[in-house]
Amino acid sequence: MNISKTLRDERKSLSAAFNAAPVQLAGHGKREIRVLKEAFAGIGDNSVSDMYGAGELIEEFQAEMAEVLGKEAAVFFPSGTMAQQIALRIWSDRKDSKRVAYHPLCHLEIHEQDGLKELHHLQPLLLADKDRLITLEDVVNMGAGIACLLLELPQREIGGQLPDYAELEAISAYCRGQGIMLHLDGARLFEVLPYYGRTAAEVCSLFDSVYISFYKGIGGIAGAILAGSADFTGESKIWKRRHGGDLISLYPYIIPSRYYYRQRVDKMGQYYMEAKELAELFNACHKVATLPEVPVSNMFHVHFALSREQVELILITVSEETGVGFTPRLKDTGEFSCSCEMSIGDLFSSIPKAKLEAAFGLLDRLLKEV
Repeated sequence: MNISKTLRDERKSLSAAFNAAPVQLAGHGKREIRVLKEAFAGIGDNSVSDMYGAGELIEEFQAEMAEVLGKEAAVFFPSGTMAQQIALRIWSDRKDSKRVAYHPLCHLEIHEQDGLKELHHLQPLLLADKDRLITLEDVVNMGAGIACLLLELPQREIGGQLPDYAELEAISAYCRGQGIMLHLDGARLFEVLPYYGRTAAEVCSLFDSVYISFYKGIGGIAGAILAGSADFTGESKIWKRRHGGDLISLYPYIIPSRYYYRQRVDKMGQYYMEAKELAELFNACHKVATLPEVPVSNMFHVHFALSREQVELILITVSEETGVGFTPRLKDTGEFSCSCEMSIGDLFSSIPKAKLEAAFGLLDRLLKEV
C-alpha cells in the first residue's frame, strides 16, 4: 500500500476516523453525558444523597457488593488507584513489612506515578517476566518478608491472560500457609467469570481483599469497591479520608455504578463469546495475531506485523470505506510492529454480519498488499 505524504497529511487521524465511524467494534459507546443522564432517569428528584460515606444510598450498594463478592463488608471509593494503594498499605502495616509483590506491568507500577512508593513508602518486588503470568513457582521463590501479593485478573497489559483456576487455588493456599496476604486487582473481575465458570464470591474466596471497578466492562462513570473483612474495610475508611476520597457525596458515581452493574453483569458471557468471534476474524487476516489467540474474557490485544504508521493508514481507509471503526489508537511494539486493545461491550452485537465481513475483507486485502 503506497500512500503519498500529501495524501497522508490530508487524511484524518486514526482517532478522528474512529470517532467519526458510524459503527465501532468495541466498548459500550462514546462516554457522553447521556451515560450519566440515562443512569439518573429513574431517580426521583427528592432522593437523598450519601454524605461522607453514610446514608442509605451508599450503604445499601456497599452491602449489595459485599454479598456479591462474598466478603463481610465493602467500601465505595472514587478511584481504584486510591483503593488499591490503601489495601496494600493496610496489609503492610499489619504485617510490619514494607515489602509487597506484584507483576512488572501491574497498574500500581506503570500508571500511578509511583504513588505506592512516594505516598506509602512501600517496596514492590516485581514477580515474573513482564510478558507472562505470575506462577506458583514465582510466588514460592519470592523470598521472605512479603506482606502482600497482588494478582490481577485478567492481566490487562499482556492481553488479558488468566492463570488456570487450579494454579490460582494453589497460589492462594500457599499464601495462606505462609501468612502472606493476597489481594485481587479485580478491575475486570466480572469479565473473567464466564471463562472460569465460577461466581464472583467463589473467586474472591481465594483472596483476603478485593478491588473491582465500575467504569471498565461495567461502563459506569467512575468508582470502585474495596471489599474484605469488617475490620479491614473499617480501616480502609480511615485511609480513604486521609487520601481525600471521603467526598461529601459520591452519588454521581454510585448511581451510575449501580445502574450499569445491574444492566450488564449478566451480559459478560455474551461479551466473552463475542470476543472469541472477533478474535477469530482478526486471526484470519494477514500479518495479524491476537493475544491470547483465543480470548479468556471480553478483552484481548491485536498485534500487527507492520509499523504503526502503516496500520494507521490502513485502518483509516477501512473506516472511511466501510464505516467500521476498529480502534482510536495504536501502540508501537517495535519498528515494524504495533498493537491495540479490544474490549467487547454492547456495541458488537448490533453490528450487521455483512458489515463485519466487508470491513475485515478490506482489512485483510490491504494488509496483504503491504
